[in-house]
Amino acid sequence: MNKPLRYILVVVCFLLLVLIRYFESSLFYDPYLSFFENDYLYMDSPRREVAELVLFTTFRYALNTVISLGILYLVFQDISIVKFSVLLYVLTFVVLLFVYLYFVINPKQEDYYVFFNVRRFLIQPILLILLLPAFYYYKLKH
Repeated sequence: MNKPLRYILVVVCFLLLVLIRYFESSLFYDPYLSFFENDYLYMDSPRREVAELVLFTTFRYALNTVISLGILYLVFQDISIVKFSVLLYVLTFVVLLFVYLYFVINPKQEDYYVFFNVRRFLIQPILLILLLPAFYYYKLKH
């Protein structure tokens, strides 16, 4: 694949991530969107449907993951990086989902800040932000 096409596809993938973020309130069920926009440290947890919340959070994580894996492949053109990233994304999802469920089922005000950050890792492409420079540095050294 030639470089101009790769760059265009990388930009398109980043735009897709931006669109997911921009349309998050209409695409996904997440009562925590408005909750965490407010002064959540002094509020009660919002009402929620746990199964629906987990389903939509999983769907959003999967969308972000597929697009992120596409970006990693387009940037590095190395299938071993993508395979390792898939493993990392799956393990991260499993661990974070259990922690996320704990906070959803047992909401306590003193845990809101940690919950906010766990949730952020599930709904935002933060792993991509961490993996891009890590793999770039790895490629420089090898």
